[in-house]
Amino acid sequence: MSPALRRLRSGVKLPLNRTFATAIATQNKASYYAPKKEGDISSVFASLSSSGPTPLPARFASLKSSLIQGHEAALTSSWSRLLASLRSEIDLITTTGSSIIPTLPFSEIKNHSRLLPFSRCLHKRGVAVIRNVVSEQEALGWKEEIKEYIARNPHTKAFPPDKPAVYELYWSPGQIEARAHPNVLETQRMLMSSWGKKDKNALISTEIPVSYADRLRIRQPGDSAFALGPHVDGGSVERWEREGYGKGGVYDTVFEGRWEDFDPWEASARLNVESDLYNGAGACSMFRMFQGWLSMSATEPGEGTLLVNPLFKLATVYYLLRPFFKPKNEDREKSGYLDESNWELAEVQSSVLQGATMGCTQELSDVLHPHLQLYKTMVHVPDVNPGDYVAWHCDSIHAVDKVHAGKEDSSVMYIPACPLTEVNARYLVRQRDAFLNGTPGPDFPGGKGESEHAGRMSKEDIEAAGGENGMRAMGLASWEAELENEKNFVTRVNSIVS
Repeated sequence: MSPALRRLRSGVKLPLNRTFATAIATQNKASYYAPKKEGDISSVFASLSSSGPTPLPARFASLKSSLIQGHEAALTSSWSRLLASLRSEIDLITTTGSSIIPTLPFSEIKNHSRLLPFSRCLHKRGVAVIRNVVSEQEALGWKEEIKEYIARNPHTKAFPPDKPAVYELYWSPGQIEARAHPNVLETQRMLMSSWGKKDKNALISTEIPVSYADRLRIRQPGDSAFALGPHVDGGSVERWEREGYGKGGVYDTVFEGRWEDFDPWEASARLNVESDLYNGAGACSMFRMFQGWLSMSATEPGEGTLLVNPLFKLATVYYLLRPFFKPKNEDREKSGYLDESNWELAEVQSSVLQGATMGCTQELSDVLHPHLQLYKTMVHVPDVNPGDYVAWHCDSIHAVDKVHAGKEDSSVMYIPACPLTEVNARYLVRQRDAFLNGTPGPDFPGGKGESEHAGRMSKEDIEAAGGENGMRAMGLASWEAELENEKNFVTRVNSIVS
């Protein structure tokens, strides 16, 4: 271990120079190939840890100061504009509720007259529901296959262990068949077309979805243990770190006081992002444009389902800027606590990044992020039926019902939408090996996983479910370029997975 990296891990303040960058890069390279510890979904959340969140090293204070140096006046002005925009949007969300989330039948995803207004709303809200992506019968059939698979393999890990809701399963029959299904791939392709790229030479294809093997949930009525509060996946402290999202300058305009210029749908800036600098157990190292799940149950709001924050861009900007500002009067009960006049840019920055912990996901709360009024702005997704697909932008704040108050199970397969990129192709190689060995995907808690499970799926099952495109999505077959300007890129990614 280099001296710089040793100091980094011990929390000793490092200069923001080449030595610091080299230490981070060295750490990240080691983390990328290091196996994850065994665990479950609780490993991702500092709030679910028995020890709670770990304070950040002192170097984060210097990092914060460097991010806004020379932009202090602009940042203060932008904060004022942000708070004003939040107030008006919160009023709208409070009166609109779940109906603010756009929905579209799968049968209409190529109907331009329906797709255009849907896309506008998706851009604004960052979340959507696609109806009837697969038939109800097919989705319910997958759930039964999964339940039979669990019954045949009672040693399957799950959280909570006494009353399982989220299973450490990645290669069960239903999951394999759903990820490879042509309608699921077509839905992902449509959603990813919402993204653009300023760099026309950026090596990315939203026309070619690739598979990311995630878990599944079968939550029983009355469950209150699997209650995930508001959070954002895809890293936490990495959003502020220069060797994290800073590698693409994703949020630079926000830190410079120009948040209106921030484009959450710009893809080329995210291609070199490092979203997992600390080898977190469940931290995503793949570029997921959308997180998503396919429903295997009929679920209404309050029945153990998803909540999202349709403030979207404004909320993203807020949780990025919140660490730089502090209240003059910290009494939350006092009238005027949220008023703009009560908040100021801290003269001396602390190391605190509210809700961010190294190696864990970004968590939010009304205490840490008061202006978002999460108790008002976290809204349920609309009623869903088996076969519906729900997707939310990778920056979106989301949560899970604290209590499942329904009468039937609330069941989903987590299936995000990921484009073909060089980074994603490299991940596919490692994920493909995990699939063939029956172990969890590279981003997830390690161990023997399903390697000894009876009835585990094979690549022949993927081909039967999704044909050539299903195989390609898993890195089990080579891609073909449909456009002339894609040939060099496709040749490069084929060489990675070959």
